[in-house]
Amino acid sequence: MAEFDKPYWEKHWQQAPGAGKALGPNPHLASETGGLAPGTALDAGCGDGGEAIWLASQGWDVTAADISAEALALAATRAVSKNVEWVRADLTVWAPATQFDLVVTHYAHPSIPQLAFYDRISGWVAPGGTLLIVGHRHTAGSAGHGHHPPAEASATAADITAGLDTAKWEIATAEEHVRTLTAPDGRSRPLHDVVVRATRRQ
Repeated sequence: MAEFDKPYWEKHWQQAPGAGKALGPNPHLASETGGLAPGTALDAGCGDGGEAIWLASQGWDVTAADISAEALALAATRAVSKNVEWVRADLTVWAPATQFDLVVTHYAHPSIPQLAFYDRISGWVAPGGTLLIVGHRHTAGSAGHGHHPPAEASATAADITAGLDTAKWEIATAEEHVRTLTAPDGRSRPLHDVVVRATRRQ
């Protein structure tokens, strides 16, 4: 898992195709959170800020954290809302000073296994709050971020929900989807999404 460290992500965002172009939020974000009353939100591994900016536009007060200064600089050029606080942080060691009504993460690959990362950020959800995880499910022969990721960088919906104690969490969504994306070179490729949404019990 060592390749997903700070130098890796700085290089990734320096070379990111489409840098400087406005990007919309992940489609699962609107469908899974559109019915929630806005409050405080944390975007864990915010990247170029598409999801954080969309949440702010919906009335959320957003803390957007990422390890990459390059990603945050790109995000800041796109942000027009004052409702986003950009934080450079290594989420494997950083912890917020408060809990949030909503914690989301989209395709974040930290330098620790995915399930350990999801367990870590779940502790940042306030009682009654929502956790939304959108992750990659890497299949045989798939390549993420230009290479073949290790097994620890992938998780199934069943893997994720198994780590959420049902005495503490109510599972609302546990699904896997395949959608088609068009790459910068014009070629289409399948993207395997894992979507888990859970509400923390009081």
